[in-house]
Amino acid sequence: MFALAVIVTLLVLVFIVWPRLRLRQVLAKAFPSNYAKILRRNLPQYRYMPTDLQLQLKRRIKQFLHEKTFVGCDGLIVTDEMRVTVAGKACLLLLNRDAEVYPDLTHILLYPGAFVAQRREVQSGGIVTHTNQGLSGESWSDGRVVLAWDQVLGEPENQSHGHDLVLHEFAHQLDSQTGSTNGAPLLKSAESYAKWSKVMTQEFEQLQSDLEQGFQTIIDPYGATNPAEFFAVTTEAFFERSEALAHYHPALYQQLYSFYRVDPRDWR
Repeated sequence: MFALAVIVTLLVLVFIVWPRLRLRQVLAKAFPSNYAKILRRNLPQYRYMPTDLQLQLKRRIKQFLHEKTFVGCDGLIVTDEMRVTVAGKACLLLLNRDAEVYPDLTHILLYPGAFVAQRREVQSGGIVTHTNQGLSGESWSDGRVVLAWDQVLGEPENQSHGHDLVLHEFAHQLDSQTGSTNGAPLLKSAESYAKWSKVMTQEFEQLQSDLEQGFQTIIDPYGATNPAEFFAVTTEAFFERSEALAHYHPALYQQLYSFYRVDPRDWR
């Protein structure tokens, strides 16, 4: 009996107490000055945030970097710039929210450029086909996010069109925390889900209709693929084209504001 008690105590120390103490130590350390320079260079929003949000972001980044493992693929050597840039963009989605730092995520796989993902499709009649698809990013349900580094930084015109690879893939991570990646992240109440469903469904269907009629849209056409992609691309637009999204899609903007708890229009 005594031996069992000792084993249980050791397990508690190893798996619960020590990780918490270690995280507390990490968070108590000063944010490295070179990390702050990376944020100012690669995360334009950071420069215009009020001090309290900057402090929040840096605390989230420290936890993210402590808990997640970065893996370089295809010969890529992972640098502090890569780690801090990805962590900064990912943690933008957590500001002012009582949310854990992507608890199901363990690894970020970084490729130098587009990578090939294998696809398995079941055709009519039960015929299985295997194809290779070139991708710049993907969010997996097994605790991994895969990113092409050259697209993480992106081009200025990508940002002006509301594209951000990291925001997109980490919106999928938030979406999947419900157990199903369906365009509805964790919300606080049944009433919140009802409002979310009404607005997002209307906006999703409007996007599909606009595209069918050949209209130009503020929202990336890829969002018409399915509700999960709609949530991801509207998250990109919320942070990267906030003024336009709020002007042309006020109800949608309000729903995203109620979820993300920040107003990126203040960071311009």
